[in-house]
Amino acid sequence: MEIKNYDCYINGEWIKKSSGEKIEVENPANGEVFASMYVSDESEAQLALESAEKAQFAWQMLPANERAKYLYAITDRLGKEKEHFAKLLVMEQGKTLAEAYGEVDDTIRYINYSAEAGRRIQGSIFPSDNPNEQLSIHKVPYGVTVGLMAFNYPLALIGRKIGPALITGNTMVIKPSELTPITASEFCRLVHDAGLPKGVISMVVGYGPSLGKFLVENPITRLISMTGSTRAGQAIYKSASTNVAGLVLELGGKAPFIVLEDANIDKAVEAAVISRYANCGQVCICNEMVFVDDKIADEFTDKLLKRVQQIRVGNPMTAVDMGPNVSPVGLKRINEIVQQNIAAGAELALGGKRPEGAEFEKGNWYEPTVLLNVKEDHASIQEEMFGPVLPIVKINGYEEAKALLNKRDDSLSAYLYTQNHNIMMRSIQEFQIGTIFMNKHIVGYIQGYHSGHKKSGFGGEDGVYGIEEYLQKRTIYMDYSS
Repeated sequence: MEIKNYDCYINGEWIKKSSGEKIEVENPANGEVFASMYVSDESEAQLALESAEKAQFAWQMLPANERAKYLYAITDRLGKEKEHFAKLLVMEQGKTLAEAYGEVDDTIRYINYSAEAGRRIQGSIFPSDNPNEQLSIHKVPYGVTVGLMAFNYPLALIGRKIGPALITGNTMVIKPSELTPITASEFCRLVHDAGLPKGVISMVVGYGPSLGKFLVENPITRLISMTGSTRAGQAIYKSASTNVAGLVLELGGKAPFIVLEDANIDKAVEAAVISRYANCGQVCICNEMVFVDDKIADEFTDKLLKRVQQIRVGNPMTAVDMGPNVSPVGLKRINEIVQQNIAAGAELALGGKRPEGAEFEKGNWYEPTVLLNVKEDHASIQEEMFGPVLPIVKINGYEEAKALLNKRDDSLSAYLYTQNHNIMMRSIQEFQIGTIFMNKHIVGYIQGYHSGHKKSGFGGEDGVYGIEEYLQKRTIYMDYSS
């Protein structure tokens, strides 16, 4: 198979040769290297930041509706190449083709929503304490921003960040995950063809502890938007303090899927399966563990096991329900957690190994897995798995579920299945969490707000509140008496 080399994109130009170190990108379904890209060195990262700084003020001074036209030009091209990008996502990240088409559609929606919001950025005017004066508050861009992407949604996360960054007058240097840099390079081709001014968007590729740290600590950088693990977010939080840069951090989660005794069990089972095994479990707001009331636990579990057995695993380019994990490292970690749980007394009800068959001998495959008799201190409850493993814990009602949820620091999202309206309303006030899916499977609407509490994040993305994250407030006291 021919290995195609892709390039980074800096100041409107393709960088053909970087540090000399090369990243090889494997297809998660078969382990074959299908593409490569040179790692950017610090001099190139510096050039990207400097070009972003040079372009920023002129970009800011364009009317927002003019900036929006460039965003629409990008999404128009992305829509025309939907099949190409969907298949690239399957090859690079391992999600199913249906999920990949959905990711392309989501990316278009994210960017277009931001473009539409250009005319709706609002400031405020307040009464002055004195005559012939005006007090106004304007919203202005930060300047140069850096977007650090996770591997699970290589395209959508770019759209989620560049849309609000650019419509508000910022420029952005993006750094994709080293596991999935190819989609980002291809996206920059669309940026180039759309005619964006040089420096408004640049892309560099490298590793978080080195190149990412350089971008975050650089004095040119005024805001960092990052999607990734809590550990990485903590490092960025510290590094950004050097220049007191702004932060939008969407970090790790460990969403409990709470099923109370009055829940619609069939609906809860379907939602639990969809919300766990989507994208092979590699979604930050995935159902990471079920807390089910012991009064209905047996019925719920029996139905869930039957439903999980219906999941079709296979070539993600075909009509299947689940593809492979993105990397061998991720696969190894998932299996280690499962084996630790079994050693600690958990029951392996389904899965727990690589699927059988010739097509699964290579690549990062793992069967949809369910663990029973899981305890609170087991590894599958304590650690974010980011894989197709579902531990089930029996609880005694809402109060116990709430206590288990609120004692955690990874407070990104939770699911609650109940028909008790009193409990539903109480959970809004009592759950210390960023998002609650109430009688609803995993979803993310562009007009919502995606944010974590505690150690799951700082700031957030999507909707009007997400766009606000890319704006600073500037207060004006004006005396016009003479």
